[in-house]
Amino acid sequence: MSPRTAPFGTWSSPITADVLVQSSISLVDVLLDPVTHKIYHIERRPSEGGRAVIVDTIANKDIFGSEWNATTKVHEYGGGAAIVHDGTAYFSHSPDGRVYSFKDGSEPKAVTPTEVPFRYADFDVHPIHRHLLAAVLEDHTNDDPTTVVNTLVVINTKTQSLTTIASGADFYAAPRFSPDGARIAFQRWNHPDMPWQRSAIHVFTFVADGDRITYGDEKEIAWGQREVSVGYPRWIDSDNLVFLTDESGFLNPWAYSVSSKSADPLLATPVSQDFAVPAFTLAGSPYTVLDTEKRVVLFSALKSGRNVLYIFDWKTKSLIPVDNPFVSISAIRAVDDKTLVFQARSTRTPSAIIKLTISDPSAPHSGVTYQTLKSSAESLPFPDGIISRPESLTLGTESEPVYATLYPPTNFAYDGSSDPTEKPPCIVNAHGGPTGMAAQGLDWTTQYFTSRGWAWVDVDYSGSGGYGRKYIDRLNGAWGIADIADCASAATALASQGRTDGARTAIRGGSAGGFTTLAAVSQPATRHAFTVGTSLFGISDLTRLAKAGTHKFELRYMDKLMGGTVEEIPDVYVERSPVNNAQNIRSPLLLLQGTEDKVVPPEQAEAIEKIMQAQGRHVEKVLFDGEGHGFIKAESIKVALETERGFYEKVFGIGL
Repeated sequence: MSPRTAPFGTWSSPITADVLVQSSISLVDVLLDPVTHKIYHIERRPSEGGRAVIVDTIANKDIFGSEWNATTKVHEYGGGAAIVHDGTAYFSHSPDGRVYSFKDGSEPKAVTPTEVPFRYADFDVHPIHRHLLAAVLEDHTNDDPTTVVNTLVVINTKTQSLTTIASGADFYAAPRFSPDGARIAFQRWNHPDMPWQRSAIHVFTFVADGDRITYGDEKEIAWGQREVSVGYPRWIDSDNLVFLTDESGFLNPWAYSVSSKSADPLLATPVSQDFAVPAFTLAGSPYTVLDTEKRVVLFSALKSGRNVLYIFDWKTKSLIPVDNPFVSISAIRAVDDKTLVFQARSTRTPSAIIKLTISDPSAPHSGVTYQTLKSSAESLPFPDGIISRPESLTLGTESEPVYATLYPPTNFAYDGSSDPTEKPPCIVNAHGGPTGMAAQGLDWTTQYFTSRGWAWVDVDYSGSGGYGRKYIDRLNGAWGIADIADCASAATALASQGRTDGARTAIRGGSAGGFTTLAAVSQPATRHAFTVGTSLFGISDLTRLAKAGTHKFELRYMDKLMGGTVEEIPDVYVERSPVNNAQNIRSPLLLLQGTEDKVVPPEQAEAIEKIMQAQGRHVEKVLFDGEGHGFIKAESIKVALETERGFYEKVFGIGL
């Protein structure tokens, strides 16, 4: 059957919301038992209300029953909800926040105190005293963002008791025991900084004698008053601690030696690539140690918005590229000295658990093999010809570039529009964060639209991670200015090139991307670029959010993004808040919001909705009961996707 033509946006596609929510899962993390070498993963299932399940990857078998949910709400964004060691899994159970242990053949058993409003995440098991579990603890006894307390604790899983080993800082992350158990390293930082802005790594001595734990501050790895990020610590052996720092302007690997008490760069010359993304979630693993004796490390890094892999040669201080078909890689774990597992996506395949075998790590070009152990969408029957491939774009100027990715309309059954003069309608997507980035791996929401004849553009606007510290810092003092200007520039550039229809261009985004959406359609300088907007749990009132209207992790995030606190520059917060500029909005607006969102509360959507209604503007809002910051239930995902598409079709008159 030869391809036919039809108006853009009306193409028939097998990628339906029903198929996506029924046949796909979200892969959350990869777990590796360092003793048994068994591989596990955590998957979130929309069909089960968004429950997160620990799965034996090879056997494809859940390790616990349907009443358990391996999720943590530390920092609200979570991460690091579980760890497996010598056949025993430890996990945070979100309904009560307690940590449970589980071994085959038994029911999960609580190992933390009962009836306390604690949350736990980012675990590490002591290599000698295996009943001791290091963890980040978040205390919600006084459940206000200004009074929540974060500490670093050691859980005695035999006695269900806690020993606090670090306190006083606003935040802690990545507690990691040395292989001999004599030390523990961890990251810490304080308001108003985020971990990718200024942080430090501390190395403590650690001694366990029965139930008695003693510890001491041995070393702080930091750059004093300079705004330098230091994070992702991992011991390569009991003397050498590897970590990442952006001291050079890009997040590159360094190492600290216990014996010499010195920290030095691993690379002979810094490279202009970030070796990790900004740490919004806990327990990220952007690299792994393959061989402790030969000190072989496999790193991932970001190059032109895509992940690349390297073997680090300790002797020559150089990086050896590893052939890699994927563009998005995370949660890297070593199985043995030649095998590792990670989560990855390519431009044609969805998120999956991948096993990589390197026949000779000293010469990785001699042979590498990849095996898919688990796909997030194994049963989706979509042909390759329906997948839109990303096209990298560099906009702006040579000195001030802006990065974007275009996904053109793609469907093997269609050969363009039935009107040869028609240009495709366009969706400009502003990612969250705002210090996030738009991964180029296969995303079904994007393909849902491109397979129907839409163009989709992801904009890595000023402030996005993955392009170095200077690019991140470009948003300091300019949030609500630079980001919306970059999104508008991308939209107008593509329309002027004849690749999209400038009269049918939508902007959409979630969280910080929702703020960018609302700001873009409410500012006279940028509203002309967009004819419709969709905000998914976006910020409309910066002043309200700054005054304890969000969670602790991001409570002071806006200080640098806005150029000062709300008390210092109240007029700037007022001027840039979309709720105060809603009278300028001419574009129809769709608001999608969870009722239980603690990051961007529902009143943010309600405030701008009321003003637009009072002025007779076109605004629609859908509330999702029980959903937080992001939709995880099957019905919510389906309704949100179909509502957004229907809204655009109605506004643009598509299919009428």
